[in-house]
Amino acid sequence: MVTNDFYCDEVLSGKTEINKVRETENVLAYYHTRPSYPVHIVTIPKKHISSLITLEERDNALLLELLGVVKEVASSVTEEHGACRVITNLGDYQDSKHLHWHVISGESLR
Repeated sequence: MVTNDFYCDEVLSGKTEINKVRETENVLAYYHTRPSYPVHIVTIPKKHISSLITLEERDNALLLELLGVVKEVASSVTEEHGACRVITNLGDYQDSKHLHWHVISGESLR
């Protein structure tokens, strides 16, 4: 079955090979498989959550762990490249319906 969840269908299932940046029990950060920026890292929860606005109170510990990894990755990218952006998409801007954060640095490649 094809869904709109690249992260569950491809990344977490192991179908798509990734280059990991950081991994915890509940969170995975890896280099984007089709980067739009010179530095483009994606951070996802290993549990399926549709988006930032669908998080429930029971997900608070996971959200803190997720943001902790985003913070670590963003800190590392900023230290190495001088700056970064942290972005999440919602609604129609969200191609894959799985909560994810982009940590990017540099000018757009497209």
